[in-house]
Amino acid sequence: MFTIATWNINSVRLREGLVARLLQEEAPDILCLQECKSPVEKIPLEAFRALGYNWIVARGQKGYNGVATLSRLPIEDAGDRDYAKLGHARHVAARLENGVTIHNMYVPAGGDIPDRELNPKFGQKLDFVSEMRDVFHADRPERAIMVGDFNIAPREDDVWSHKQLLKIVSHTPIEVDHLLSAQDAGKWVDITRKDIPEGQLYSWWSYRARDWDAADKGRRLDHIWASPDIANAGHSSRILRPVRGWEKPSDHVPVLATFDL
Repeated sequence: MFTIATWNINSVRLREGLVARLLQEEAPDILCLQECKSPVEKIPLEAFRALGYNWIVARGQKGYNGVATLSRLPIEDAGDRDYAKLGHARHVAARLENGVTIHNMYVPAGGDIPDRELNPKFGQKLDFVSEMRDVFHADRPERAIMVGDFNIAPREDDVWSHKQLLKIVSHTPIEVDHLLSAQDAGKWVDITRKDIPEGQLYSWWSYRARDWDAADKGRRLDHIWASPDIANAGHSSRILRPVRGWEKPSDHVPVLATFDL
């Protein structure tokens, strides 16, 4: 049995203390971080190793993007893919000794305008997710878990107002269609929603809100998916909303699930 957490940390060096606090208080066996904004060699690994996280598989770049998987369990590097040929550090895979592969994914945010002609970043996002679909269709995932900041809230109850966000990047119909097509291609199971099928769920609240907690205008952008052969082993999903209230927080909070594998 192991617990996995995913968290867009929005700078691992700036928020090293928050990562350490999470590792101490929640003690997930595996923590997948996104938007590390650091070359791998500058990630504060010694601080995490001191807490028992002796294995890391990561891809980084200076100031942007970056994904890192920290583990108390032995893991090996299982490669990466440059989705949409962006040259970004947005994916890394790690393999556990039991053969389960964990994909740590950071999908592009896509800018502010949901139009690929007016906003190339939106086109890059759609291309990224389209390639995810094609990869999963060509090579159906088995014994796999994919987590990360997908930057898309697919369900109506994954946002504070479905009607008001239909034209807002992260919840537009075209983005949702692309993500659901990628999910279907791999027959991925959304573990969070398997465990918590009803009700509003958010993992991100904007920095722009004066009082994020009172306004509560959130979106569920962070996900834990599992391939169908192991999905039934996933349970005990949680989203750690209080972490958004920690000092100098990320705008995302950790999402966790436990697997009996």
